Amino acid sequence: MELSVIIVNYNVKHFLEQCLISVKKALNGIEGEIIVIDNNSVDGSLDLLTHKFKDLVVIANKENTGFSVANNQGIKIAKGENILLLNPDTVVQEDTFIKCLEFLDNQPDAGALGVKMYDGNGRFLPESKRGLPTPSVAFYKIFGLAAIFPNSRIFGKYHLGYLSMNENHKVDVLSGAFMLIRKKVIDQVGLLDETFFMYGEDIDLSYRIKKSGYENYYFSKTKIIHYKGESTKKSSINYVFVFYRAMIIFAEKHFSKQNVKTFSKLINIAIYLRASVAVIQRIFKRWILPLVDFIFFSGFIFALSLLYQNITEIAFPENTIKYLIPFYALIWAICNSIFGNQNPPIRYLNLLKGNIAGLILILSLYALLPKSIQFSRAIIIGASFICLITSLFTRATFKFLNVGLFANFIDENKNIALVGLQDEISRTEKLILTGERKIKNIFKISPNENTEKNRYHGNIKQLHEFININKISEVIFCAKDVTAQDIIYSMAEVNSKNNIEFKIIPEKSQFIIGSQSIYTNENYFTTELNHINSQENVRKKRNFDVYISLILILLSPIFVLLFKNYIRALKNIKNVILGEKTWIGYGKSKENLKLPKIKPGVFSILDSKKIIEEDTIQKINIIYAKDYNLLLETQIFLKKLFEIHSN
Repeated sequence: MELSVIIVNYNVKHFLEQCLISVKKALNGIEGEIIVIDNNSVDGSLDLLTHKFKDLVVIANKENTGFSVANNQGIKIAKGENILLLNPDTVVQEDTFIKCLEFLDNQPDAGALGVKMYDGNGRFLPESKRGLPTPSVAFYKIFGLAAIFPNSRIFGKYHLGYLSMNENHKVDVLSGAFMLIRKKVIDQVGLLDETFFMYGEDIDLSYRIKKSGYENYYFSKTKIIHYKGESTKKSSINYVFVFYRAMIIFAEKHFSKQNVKTFSKLINIAIYLRASVAVIQRIFKRWILPLVDFIFFSGFIFALSLLYQNITEIAFPENTIKYLIPFYALIWAICNSIFGNQNPPIRYLNLLKGNIAGLILILSLYALLPKSIQFSRAIIIGASFICLITSLFTRATFKFLNVGLFANFIDENKNIALVGLQDEISRTEKLILTGERKIKNIFKISPNENTEKNRYHGNIKQLHEFININKISEVIFCAKDVTAQDIIYSMAEVNSKNNIEFKIIPEKSQFIIGSQSIYTNENYFTTELNHINSQENVRKKRNFDVYISLILILLSPIFVLLFKNYIRALKNIKNVILGEKTWIGYGKSKENLKLPKIKPGVFSILDSKKIIEEDTIQKINIIYAKDYNLLLETQIFLKKLFEIHSN
């Protein structure tokens, strides 16, 4: 047997399906086998393998054994003269295996081979070819010199940026995502080192192959898609720890004791440096827009108050200017955040709701303030209008500058190109149009040059120009009609600066595969009900609880005078902040109605002054759960608050 393809899968069922379809096509004319090791996936991967791919060798592990252990299981039973270690989140071209095997046959010194890899957005992956991570190479990478000087022969050794990606090269390290190895070489150098759970094992194996007198080749004459890290999120702090710890294991195994000490110090610095940067980036992205809101709101309200004082010749107390202006600005910024206005896309209705909620809250609190520091109602109403305009301006600016949470965001109201023949295009079109996605235009692109022009807007050879002219933001390839080779070449040809989303819909599948996530029919066939347990509403309700609690803490000196049972109020604030309670909860019902779960409420949605029948309580709870409304939540809270005060 010429080739054994070994794939380790862990909870990436839909990527695995697409990968196996491409592998089976690439094995056409080659005597080979496919071995899949599943590391105790819970996403239905084994059902997929059982019902759709019955001619595979499948090993179902009862636990996640890690990448090295699972691959070794496959290698031990492989019958091929060549072993391919392949990630499940990859797509290979139809001629990839033939070209790679021909190259190995013509290169007697070759022990292993890697290929040109592109990510799901058509960008070349520099890890397709790598140098050995010696202490100096690691230092250049960790402290950013490799990124600043990627093509330098000194600083760019980690990704060998000075070597052309379009030519074949001897390299030190190959990627475990696609690593073709002669079986006799594995027999000589040994299996993957099982000390590595994930990451580092490909560096270790590549190094051992080189030490045994063989060469590792980067082969540029074929391409694959590697969605890169769908089993693990590479931006996560956990990834940083796992990846760099793997580097330490490698250093301890192969470097001198002195070099290991130096390397370990560098790696530990890198871990905490990268983790700190990741945390700061997340905080910046999440809070930069609310912070800008607060600063702008404060400035504009202050300017408005000065203008008002100059026109009316009424002077406000210094404390009013000093404390109330930033406090009002904070309330409007918080209300914007509660209604999800810090997240893209720009939702004009939500901006209006957040603004009105802030206005209602400020006017309600206004009545509680001493006359000596009360602000003008005219300024409050004028400030409300200014804050609304400012909110629109800041979000439009963030979108234009592509910063914060708006970075790399593609508006839902997009132009989409579907590449395929009419039947598959129609099937895909129905799938994406059935749901709530806002699509501006759908363009039909033929996979062939010679097609009826009146049925298509263009052909695949024109895709690059078509994207630029028609401002396409998403391209979906119908895998039944478009070869993997054409898909990959089309993605690679498009300028990565265009920020295009590329997706693939496999034949007879209801799943559209993208670089960042999997879009299923459940995403398209969504209910129109604004149910309380939707991801957005869970976030809104939690934000509401936290922000209201913080406002109550800030106003606590006033509430001490207004409310009798102040100790109980403090306990409720504490419970809400800790997530043990929510401010507004269901009405108490005698029957155990199956409603979406929320925390027990400090206040009930029911009117406490009225006696309500059981049937009515259930209906009110159902309405509250199925059509959650944050503005109503605010109104209920204020009503309950004033009920306590009046009592």
